[in-house]
Amino acid sequence: MSDSLLNKVRIVLVNTSDCRNIGSAARAMKTMGLTELTLVDPIEMPNGQAQALAAGATDVLQNAKVVATLEEAISDCGLVVGTSARSRTLPWPMLEPRACGEKLIAEAQEYPVALVFGRESSGLSNDELQLCHFHVQIPANPEYSSLNLAMAVQTLSYEVRTSFLAHQQQAFVKDSEEYPVVDETERFYQHFEAALKATGFIVPSHPGLVMTKLRRLFNRARPDVKELKMMRGILASVERAAKASRADEQID
Repeated sequence: MSDSLLNKVRIVLVNTSDCRNIGSAARAMKTMGLTELTLVDPIEMPNGQAQALAAGATDVLQNAKVVATLEEAISDCGLVVGTSARSRTLPWPMLEPRACGEKLIAEAQEYPVALVFGRESSGLSNDELQLCHFHVQIPANPEYSSLNLAMAVQTLSYEVRTSFLAHQQQAFVKDSEEYPVVDETERFYQHFEAALKATGFIVPSHPGLVMTKLRRLFNRARPDVKELKMMRGILASVERAAKASRADEQID
């Protein structure tokens, strides 16, 4: 295992309002050996102030990729972990920071992985958090849990590096499963929704929380590539049956 494994761990900053925070985050990353930075729709692009706070990590800033949406930032990732500072109406599978670092390093051997940080004031939206397989929360002092963006990046980047160093020193048994990347998973959810509409299970005018709850279920189950293909086959069969049923009703 070489340092190139750390290059598969992507830090994603969403809609950052202050470019100085981007510079500080870049410095936090580089101290832990992470260099892959993606900025999603930053309000203020990195400038001289960001470079000053990045100190010796200006190369991380210069090589940062800028994209318009979170979907674009993580489309090729097989594992996405979103940072969450509060409980949600529909709890998502959670990881402790140490387990987060271990899981990111374990799966980075197979495909790119992403650690996503939200806005300084409000974090990630519910829709953005639903794009993540897991959420991670830093167990800060509940009486004073204020962590700025760079502190959060530093804390979780440290856990990634700790796991990386531990796995360098001991044999590591990899999961045999090959997991789908985000694009494939999103196509599955779109197919699932279309099939449920075709059968009448989802009424387009009143969809409710059906797809949100199904996303939570399948994120918890983490189907691998073969299982996802099987599910797509089942959905295609359901769609054909629904189409045949409608045709028979028209004939009658």
